[in-house]
Amino acid sequence: MRRILVTGGSGQVGWELRRALAPLGDVFAPGRELLDLARPQTLAAAVAQFKPDLIVNPAAYTAVDKAESEPDTARLINGVAPGVLAETARKLGIPLVHYSTDYVFDGRLDRAYRETDEPNPQSVYGATKRAGEEAILATGGRFLILRTSWVYGLRGKNFLLTMLRLGREREEVGVVDDQIGAPTWSRMIAEASAQLAGTWLAGGEAVRARMEQSWGIYHLSAGGQTSWHGFTAAIFAHLQRTEGRSARLKAIGSADYPTPAKRPANSRLDCGKLRDAFGLALPDWQTGLDLCVEA
Repeated sequence: MRRILVTGGSGQVGWELRRALAPLGDVFAPGRELLDLARPQTLAAAVAQFKPDLIVNPAAYTAVDKAESEPDTARLINGVAPGVLAETARKLGIPLVHYSTDYVFDGRLDRAYRETDEPNPQSVYGATKRAGEEAILATGGRFLILRTSWVYGLRGKNFLLTMLRLGREREEVGVVDDQIGAPTWSRMIAEASAQLAGTWLAGGEAVRARMEQSWGIYHLSAGGQTSWHGFTAAIFAHLQRTEGRSARLKAIGSADYPTPAKRPANSRLDCGKLRDAFGLALPDWQTGLDLCVEA
């Protein structure tokens, strides 16, 4: 039986990964007491205890604004630990699947970002996530870095759950309308990851030989695009259908809602490389949202 080690198993992506990866083998999702990314020096020994055939790393420091005042902690978890996991995986002869973010880009392009575009993070969070990518790349091992965007789900703290709460509690909610991206359901990220992992774990020699040419960075986000305001409008429409009311929605600019960390104005990711290499493409963001709220 294959053994799969998942970090951050209680997070919104990690929790979904535990379910999605279960058919592929025994999934181990230890807590911080056994696997603490804030203590990178302990990771190699901790990983060795599980004897995994695959490491999947959704764990991250994701408090974007708080990272501006806690850069050292964000750097350890997002920047240093992924490199240690990648080097450990390389020494064990196994692959690593790691998750990154649209925040590695500055958001100034007028098209969707491709994997070949130069990163230029504008926040501590984005900079530490890019550092994690670079640390993984430097190991020269087998890895997939999956950049995604605007992740939401049914667990933890995320935009969907916040807007559902505010839509019920408030009379009016102002939401930024000048940042564009693709809201991506954590379950779809996990299911796509399971397909990629299954290709490697269950594939024969020919399949694995082809995958040896395919390690690297890929973009994985929902299809289509919208603004945070547009995403909220769809969430509030769900509230109207199911509960008969929601808050009024007001469009505001980023300047009207200042935050400690700067957000990219354009978070669109071109996912064509993933589709061409593995035949994988996520549904559009509206379909993902509909499926999520129905769940």
